[in-house]
Amino acid sequence: MPDRPFDPGIAAVPHPSGAGFVYGEDVFGPEPENRRLDDIRPSLLDPACTGPEIVYSIAMDIGKKKDRELLRSLHLLFGAVTYAAGKLGREPVRSQGHIHRASPRNGCSTPEVYEIWAGRAVIYLQEYAGDRPGRCFAVEARPGDVVIVPPGWVHATVSASPEQPLTFGAWCDRDYGFEYAGVRRHQGIAWFPVYNGQNELEWLPNPRYQPSELILKKPGDYAALGIRKGLSIYRTFEASPETFRYVPDPQTKAQVWQTFEP
Repeated sequence: MPDRPFDPGIAAVPHPSGAGFVYGEDVFGPEPENRRLDDIRPSLLDPACTGPEIVYSIAMDIGKKKDRELLRSLHLLFGAVTYAAGKLGREPVRSQGHIHRASPRNGCSTPEVYEIWAGRAVIYLQEYAGDRPGRCFAVEARPGDVVIVPPGWVHATVSASPEQPLTFGAWCDRDYGFEYAGVRRHQGIAWFPVYNGQNELEWLPNPRYQPSELILKKPGDYAALGIRKGLSIYRTFEASPETFRYVPDPQTKAQVWQTFEP
C-alpha cells in the first residue's frame, strides 16, 4: 500500500501528466526541465533498456512569493523533482549520479537537503568519484523523511516505488551546478540498484571501481543541521531562515562534515 503523501508546507504538486508541477497562487516556480531516458543511458547498467520516455522533471527555484527576495539574499534555492513510475529495464527510475560543483562564491562543493514528499526513495551516496569510492551508503526514505548529502559526495536519487511516482523537495545553493565526469568515467555509480524476481531492490557492485562495502540504513539524526522531526524543511526555513545557511556556505558547519554519516 502506498504511503500517504507528506505535506511540504508549500503548494507545489506534480502535474497530472506526470511532467512538471502545478503551483498555488502564493507560489512562484519555473517551467520544468525534463530528463529523458536517452539523456541518462550512459550511466545505466543496461544503456539499451526500455523505460518511461520522461524519467523525471525538475523545477528549480520555487518558493512562496513572500520569500522570493529573502531566498535570494540568503543564496538559497528550493527545488522539487518528480520521477515517473515504472522501471529502467531491471533498474529503478533514478538519476545519473553527480557531485555538486564548487561554488564560485566560496570555492566549496555544497550540500543538499532532501525531503521525500510522495513515494519511496533511496538516496545513494559515495564519498569519492575516483576509482576508490570510499564509504558508500544507501539511505531508505519515506514521505516526511529528510536525507542530507554532504559537500563533495557523489549522490543519486533512486525511486523504490515502481508502482507510483516519487516526488521530493530539496534545499540547494543558488549557484548549484553538477559535475558528472567521475561518474561517467566509471559508467555509473559504484553500486547499481536492480530489481530481483520478487520486485525487491538489490545492489550490484560496479566492477569499474575498486571493491567497496555498501551500508544500507535509515536517515540519520540531523539535529546538528537544524532538522526537526515532523516539521517540513520549507516550514523550518519560514520559522528560522538562517537554519539552512550551511547549504550555500558549508564551511559554517565544517566540524559536522568531518564526522558526517547520512
